[in-house]
Amino acid sequence: MKRHIILSCIAMLLIALPSFSQKANKLTAKEKKNGWVLLFNGKDFTGWRQCNGTAMPHNWIIEDGAMKVFTAEGKKPGQGSNGDILYGNMKFKNFELSIDWKASKMANSGIFFNVREVPGQPIYFAAPEIQVLDNIDATDNKVASHLAGSLYDMIAADPKTVHPAGEWNTIVIKVINGKVTHTQNGVKVVEYELWTPEWDKLVENSKFKTFPGFTEGISKEGYIGLQDHGYPVWFRNIKIREL
Repeated sequence: MKRHIILSCIAMLLIALPSFSQKANKLTAKEKKNGWVLLFNGKDFTGWRQCNGTAMPHNWIIEDGAMKVFTAEGKKPGQGSNGDILYGNMKFKNFELSIDWKASKMANSGIFFNVREVPGQPIYFAAPEIQVLDNIDATDNKVASHLAGSLYDMIAADPKTVHPAGEWNTIVIKVINGKVTHTQNGVKVVEYELWTPEWDKLVENSKFKTFPGFTEGISKEGYIGLQDHGYPVWFRNIKIREL
């Protein structure tokens, strides 16, 4: 029995080794062959800029190979400072996007796709949001569809798939002709289709029902974006492949 347990542990370790050996913000030969490209080089903000702006906001830094947004000076936790950012080099339509994220205690943020910039409006005005949250202590943890991995305020993700504050999570968003899935830490947690009657019902039953950016229709393509919600949050291994 003991020998069987030891062999099982060795087998599990061998399976896990590739994930431990792969360096952050680096692509494997297989990923490159499959069309993946990095949107973050681990060293600087090349390709990134403020939403509705040209430069990076002051409350983003590079820390330990990750992009970190933090509470700006003079702001209270939870008060953003117009620090939403986009990968502004190109727009995407059909793609698979993978991002590692880590929340601080009480943190709240978001990942956006098909972002359409609307002057004077925040990033969430006209783009679907994948929630980033400390599910345990964040103040916005009372609604199921506000928990991490969810399509914010529309479809709830399974909270059991989320690692706690201080630990890394991986979210993969796949979009093919409007069909979208969220896979959180290896588990598919959300599935929906844009530009359908079902999507319209989701919008109608959400906070976005009065947002022109949603009622006029989500863009068919757009930028990838990250939210400044006034809490420290880290992002790394941001990679995408077009489908």
